[in-house]
Amino acid sequence: MNIQEIPKIRFTDSGNFLLIAGPCVVEDVKKPRQIAETILRICEKYEIPFIFKASYKKANRSRLDSFSGIGDEKALKVIRQTGEQLEIPVLTDIHTEPEAELASNFVDVIQIPAFLCRQTELLVAAGETGKAINIKKGQFVSAGAMKYAVEKVYQTGNEQVMLTERGTTFGYHDLVVDFRNIPEMQQFNVPVIVDATHSIQQPNQTCGITGGRPDQISTIARAAIASGADGIFIETHPNPTQAMSDGANMLKLDLLESVLETLVRIRKAL
Repeated sequence: MNIQEIPKIRFTDSGNFLLIAGPCVVEDVKKPRQIAETILRICEKYEIPFIFKASYKKANRSRLDSFSGIGDEKALKVIRQTGEQLEIPVLTDIHTEPEAELASNFVDVIQIPAFLCRQTELLVAAGETGKAINIKKGQFVSAGAMKYAVEKVYQTGNEQVMLTERGTTFGYHDLVVDFRNIPEMQQFNVPVIVDATHSIQQPNQTCGITGGRPDQISTIARAAIASGADGIFIETHPNPTQAMSDGANMLKLDLLESVLETLVRIRKAL
């Protein structure tokens, strides 16, 4: 896949990594654009190709009373409007086959969640939309096995595929990133992104709310770029402690520029 094929994407000739960033979920109608504007300003300054990310709903929650969204179509419209108003590509994730067609009417990139990366019918439905597809590597899947996920999309005639590393299960309450996965998955001739925020999660907490180590986000991101990753995935929020989903592993928005500046310098040094 060539990221230049993604509609509205900029700075693809800058030599920089791709950034996929945004809030975990659409919490209201205003915040996504506010967050996207801040990220875009930074990306324009450093000439970083940028895809705005926001989930329109959260289907994978430990507790029934966890926030799941403001309504599917309402949230998807917010994501689409953010992309249209700022002239940037937008991404959201899906969970079932019917959602593929629904989401494709609103976004430029469809994401397959890590827990669903082996779901054949979901991958086929996503591929058939003709949109670019970002598949997250399952916490339980080897890098080598992800070639089968790529092939499932390819068999629909869609070769616009990215893979995202987001850590591997390490015991019951932690994840570890194996940076060997980057070159291994790049052998499938797809861009490989490293999710620097979900990979520092501490899932399956007994309280039913996922924990995290946000102090390690910059470390994972720096190591990813130094290891040759094609892009970085970062969930960010103005105030993670008040975020309605995954606040424990999001980067505070006002810290994003310093992180990205360092990553750009590492990329240039390579």
